[in-house]
Amino acid sequence: YHQLPQCIKEIFFFLRDGLEDPLDDAGLVQQQLDQLSTIGRCEYEKTCALLVQLFDQAAQTYQELLQSTNSSAVDVTVQEGRLTWLVYIIGAVIGGRVSFASTDEQDAMDGELVCRVLQLMNLTDSRLAQAGNERLELAMLSFFEQFRKIYIGDQVQKSSKLYRRLSEVLGLNDETMVLSVFIGKIITNLKYWGQCEPITSKTLQLLNDLSLGYPSDLVKLSAVQFMLNNHTSEHFSFLGVNNQSNLSDMRCRTTFYTALGRLLMVDLGEDEDQFEQFMLPLTAAFEAVAQMLSTNTFNEQEAKRTLVGLVRDLRGIAFAFNAKTSFMMLFDWIYPAYMPILQRAIELWYHDPACTTPVLKLMAELVHNSVSDPADPKGYSLTFPRQTASWNRILTLGEVPKDQVYGVKLKGVSVCFTMLKAVLSGNYVNFGVFRLYGDDALDNALQTFIKLLLSIPHSDLLDYPKLSQSFYSLLEVLTQDHMNFIASLEPHVVMYILSSISEGLTALEEARCHGNRRPLPPHHAAAPGDDPTGQLSPESHLPFAPHPPHGVQAVVLLQMLSTVLNIIIFEDCRNQWSMSRPLLGLILLNEKVSWQQAPPPNTRSCVR
Repeated sequence: YHQLPQCIKEIFFFLRDGLEDPLDDAGLVQQQLDQLSTIGRCEYEKTCALLVQLFDQAAQTYQELLQSTNSSAVDVTVQEGRLTWLVYIIGAVIGGRVSFASTDEQDAMDGELVCRVLQLMNLTDSRLAQAGNERLELAMLSFFEQFRKIYIGDQVQKSSKLYRRLSEVLGLNDETMVLSVFIGKIITNLKYWGQCEPITSKTLQLLNDLSLGYPSDLVKLSAVQFMLNNHTSEHFSFLGVNNQSNLSDMRCRTTFYTALGRLLMVDLGEDEDQFEQFMLPLTAAFEAVAQMLSTNTFNEQEAKRTLVGLVRDLRGIAFAFNAKTSFMMLFDWIYPAYMPILQRAIELWYHDPACTTPVLKLMAELVHNSVSDPADPKGYSLTFPRQTASWNRILTLGEVPKDQVYGVKLKGVSVCFTMLKAVLSGNYVNFGVFRLYGDDALDNALQTFIKLLLSIPHSDLLDYPKLSQSFYSLLEVLTQDHMNFIASLEPHVVMYILSSISEGLTALEEARCHGNRRPLPPHHAAAPGDDPTGQLSPESHLPFAPHPPHGVQAVVLLQMLSTVLNIIIFEDCRNQWSMSRPLLGLILLNEKVSWQQAPPPNTRSCVR
């Protein structure tokens, strides 16, 4: 602790001497802040006095430089660097507050520090029309996040001396007024820093966190109502599509509309007029895309940008609308009116994953939002696998370079697996209806899944965690409810699946083999408390072989048995209950096979 003043001074030497700026290394900065958050609270009176002294000196010098006509840009930059570090450190020491060990006097000290940062924010925001400092803005956002965690929420005493100090100095009398400062800063950042992805992303994450914790308080603010009624590129430049350099830069739009969706739901209820009013900008975007796609000549890049921005927006809204009434408003808005536009876009740009992947993710989000039931006729419409033509487009990509295979092909395949799994387990419709009425949508979806699966080498299936997780999760649902389909597959397909399960069992990451431990029938229900880790669902067990084991298939099953035994006996297995469930079925399948034939597992010597 006694070296804290010297540590801060050494940080300033980096700035003065023109050496490599440690602010360029985000990991190093966070590591230092984690240490300072603990050390700084040890003798907090001394720490606070030191920070107040250094901050006042730096802020005064900074103001003098801004007011002087002779100040150099280098001097201003150096001073902004010092203030950046001080804002980071102040946020860290406030974040290090422990409720049971804090006193009113320490809360008052926090108030002194918070007042100074907010005063600095007012100064820097007033200059954004002329100039701004990206690193200082990122430090401000870090400070806001720490302040939010500690001093905003139901667990905070509103009589805290921190709020008393804020009231005396800045006129912020309560938490609602402080929240208005947060929202004001968010709107300011989105207005002036819309083309700076790091600031925009962190600003929207702050908005998202606030919408999760305090939606009822936020919707009362006029600034929030402004956002709900004016979410267009005219007011928020990052929503524009003309100046975007890369389609991936639009990812933050999903976060923005997730937050807006939560805030809208507070008072939405069944008010369809309010919903339609909110959706006007997105309706206009859909109409614009439809108009462009209906002509033979159009600006392809502009159409792509408009479409990608639109589906990212809708994905955020779909994620936020987790109540049946609001979700069905969204579903009725998009289906069937705008679904052909999305299908047409995939047909045109199936070879461009930057365009098709966001569309597929929107579909996956829509079918994942399970708010229907088999008695609801709209559930039948939610079975999006009837649009499997878009999935088949992935199969036409041909050979893809190894360094591009995930982004170009496998990511889309993973989303398709996730989508199908959500549909099969979403309780939208009784699947017997398909066969009863001669609808082949389900069969087509399952056959397309097999085609996609066989187009993926085993090595790729296990090398990419998101792909393997989506595959094993889907396989779990298939073996639970669609065993007749698995039993009808060709032997080489069954071997592919069994081999993938065998290799998945030996994967180092537990997440990769979490969904492929399904015991062979009979299926026994889980006893309460049998899985203390909570990492595996009671239904997780290993798919059984639909044909009598023979030849290579028998070897694979024996390999699985020895692998499972090996993990249970020799490895530090945290899921012994789950790992042991397939044992009986595997033993029965291998009862006529000599143990001497068992191949050694990939991990340790086989148990014999």
